[in-house]
Amino acid sequence: MRTLLLLCLCAYVAWAQDDLEFDDYETVMVHVPQFENHYVKARGHRPVTSGTGHYTPRYVHPPVQGASRYRGRPTPPPVRGSHTQEKEVMPDAGGCTHAAETMGVLCPTGCELQTMLLKQERNVRMGINALRPHVDELSRSTNNIFNYVNSMSHSLRERQKIVYGDGHRLPFQHSGPAGECRLSYPTLHRSSSTITTTHLCGLQGVLEKIRLKIQKLEKAIQGQREACKEPCKTKCPVPVVSGESKDIYRRGGQDSQMYLIQPDSFFPSYKVFCDQTSQNGGWVLIQNRMDGSIDFGRRWDDYRRGFGNIAFESDKGFCEIPGEYWLGNDRISQLTKLGPTEVLIEMEDWSGDKVYAQYRQFTVQSESTSYLLAVDGYSGNAGNGLMEGALQLFGENRTMTIHNGMMFSTYDRDNDNWIPGDPSKQCSKEDGGGWWYNRCHSANPNGRYYMGGAYTSNMAKHGTDDGVVWLNWKGGWYSLKAISMKIRPFFASR
Repeated sequence: MRTLLLLCLCAYVAWAQDDLEFDDYETVMVHVPQFENHYVKARGHRPVTSGTGHYTPRYVHPPVQGASRYRGRPTPPPVRGSHTQEKEVMPDAGGCTHAAETMGVLCPTGCELQTMLLKQERNVRMGINALRPHVDELSRSTNNIFNYVNSMSHSLRERQKIVYGDGHRLPFQHSGPAGECRLSYPTLHRSSSTITTTHLCGLQGVLEKIRLKIQKLEKAIQGQREACKEPCKTKCPVPVVSGESKDIYRRGGQDSQMYLIQPDSFFPSYKVFCDQTSQNGGWVLIQNRMDGSIDFGRRWDDYRRGFGNIAFESDKGFCEIPGEYWLGNDRISQLTKLGPTEVLIEMEDWSGDKVYAQYRQFTVQSESTSYLLAVDGYSGNAGNGLMEGALQLFGENRTMTIHNGMMFSTYDRDNDNWIPGDPSKQCSKEDGGGWWYNRCHSANPNGRYYMGGAYTSNMAKHGTDDGVVWLNWKGGWYSLKAISMKIRPFFASR
């Protein structure tokens, strides 16, 4: 009898957990063994309550698999004896190196500008030197002509005084400070001398402007020469890698810093931060949050193009400190469709503890599919939120927090699963950033950044769990200190 009652009680508890209403999640504290002796509550989702709403899971598109265009990094030759290979010294190391055979250096902070200005200086100076004698000769000629015409005008005025008398206005008068032309004459009296003098005054004005321009050019050239006495040293050189993103890793790039990559020769290259240390390196950082310096509550076009600061310089003179940024959905899609790609999501809380979630397969489709997300092959200790949803929830409420198979949403482009088409039911608008929202999230890496970690619904803009959260690690209402997403080619043998 006791066994029967116990079974009935267990069945009732299980039924009650599956039938929790929306308001129940405000107060019910659910214990999950993974969270080690503390309780959490989740409000990152928008529950389906009895009699309202309906949740329909979407088809999950499989990630890119099969053959790959990628090649692995060549294995180093075995070391024999005590011989050590000397490190190759790049030309103009530390300065501006262009088109090196293996790893060139692009200088984005003035070196190319210096070279261009020095070339222009030579051309401009040659032109100035050729123009100067002509200007001087023209100036002497106009001065002689002006003096001649001026003497003729003086003689003409003397004769006009005799004809018209001193009390009448003369048809031509020249007055004003030396070197300044001022003409006045009646409309009915125009002579060749007035027309000639008018032309000469205009020509003198043009010559004076040319002189001023020449002086400005010579001053600018002199200033540029003074600034370029010292060799150009860029504060943040960027190693140039032509070809695809894997070339950075395959060609032996060892330093974690900002690189210039060109995955597709039909499109211009762009800057990325590459992590060459985590799990044998080769990672391209596609998302990074670390200090809240960049607002991630942005429009669709911003997420499509990318935004934020790629990297900052350090004491070593290289851009090896990553900034907060989103690489851009177009570029992420381009990189993940080159071949099988894996993603590493690393997190840190405000106590310094770190965890990670890794997926062996990660693909973002093109904009025509609203950047549909597909992941598979989870490993790590942060919890499989992208594929399993929030562990604090049960049944349908957990299913609606799965991000795999979702389209990307921003506050001006609603593609989530929370009553599509209803402007008052938008996950991105309430949860603070663009993401592959379902209804709504178990992970929110692009949410609002809260200092210190814990926050409340009163602090949230819409009263929802809108922080930088990963529910399967820290639960709800805890905003992480740092989170990053990085991708690289996936090799089954790695």
